Amino acid sequence: MTRSYMDNSPRNRTMTFSGKGQVYAAPDTAVIRLGTQTTGSNLVEIQSANATIMQTIIQVLQRMGVTNVKTYQYSIDKLYDYENGRQIDRGYSVRNIVEIRTSNMDMAGNIIDASVNAGANVVELIAFEASNMEMYYQQALNLAVLNAMQKASSVAMNLRLGSEPEIVKITENSPFPVQPYQREALFAAPTPIIPGELLVEAYVTAEFIF
Repeated sequence: MTRSYMDNSPRNRTMTFSGKGQVYAAPDTAVIRLGTQTTGSNLVEIQSANATIMQTIIQVLQRMGVTNVKTYQYSIDKLYDYENGRQIDRGYSVRNIVEIRTSNMDMAGNIIDASVNAGANVVELIAFEASNMEMYYQQALNLAVLNAMQKASSVAMNLRLGSEPEIVKITENSPFPVQPYQREALFAAPTPIIPGELLVEAYVTAEFIF
């Protein structure tokens, strides 16, 4: 709900309104996080198995021409169960996740399918980004200011104030917000990936004199 405040005293004829701006950006980069998780009682063996699978995945990606791949997470965890108040050792879990970035949006589904076929059993995230987010944010910011100005003009006209409100202060309330499209991936072949659009929002608070 939009909040506004008006001080109508003779010495301080001011109004304050919030403004919101939204634009949609076309994504041009796909970000995929996937990898493998192995479990077992022998840590050396499951580490080795995990490494072998990941090497196969990376080789498959390289053959596809995907080179922007980096380690996102590597972890070794001890596994326990609890039964009747007793701690039971269930071995270890080794998890290795890589982050893949590609500007070929049409390849996103193929990357997932090829990785799963190569042994990946974890697909954490599919997200889409736009490279020139600053430009889109500036557009949203200008719309937010315009939104606040329209509110002030509407109130001034309805109250018959006799003068057009003038902005004396603008406060930016959002530090570059963007809502990327992302989803949990499901194993399917072929995997359909639809990028959609990115919602970029900006918020301001504007003070007017009249």
